[in-house]
Amino acid sequence: MKVTAKADYAVRAVLELAAADGALVKADRIAEAQAIPRHFLDNILTDLRRAGIVATHRGADGGSRLARPAKLITLADVMRAIEGPLAAVRDIRPELLRYGGPAEKLPEVWIAVRASLRSVLEKVTVADVASGKLPRHVEKLADDPDAWKSH
Repeated sequence: MKVTAKADYAVRAVLELAAADGALVKADRIAEAQAIPRHFLDNILTDLRRAGIVATHRGADGGSRLARPAKLITLADVMRAIEGPLAAVRDIRPELLRYGGPAEKLPEVWIAVRASLRSVLEKVTVADVASGKLPRHVEKLADDPDAWKSH
């Protein structure tokens, strides 16, 4: 899985909003705190607003805040709002793929990849990351020294 800059920025922006605990946060503050280019952040906030993750308020006292509690927003929610499905092959959902011959079982592999991504991204909430308290199964995966090595 490749996490794009846009998805990474989106998750970091949402974490900044979670840390604000419901207070409105100006885009300039988010951009500066997370080193996100402002024009890029504006597009991200628009996508997050359309997905119902972020609420925005205009005006001098305006800004953005989470539209629902951080404990109800998963990392998968944020990533889907920005990038679409978690696992697609050539922009096709893996359950729609059909291959013949020796590649016949490949769609099952792509389905397993998606399930693996879901087992982390759908189980980790914005509140988990913001509080520094990740679910135990995620900590266990990250504790494996081999997980930190490039292959």
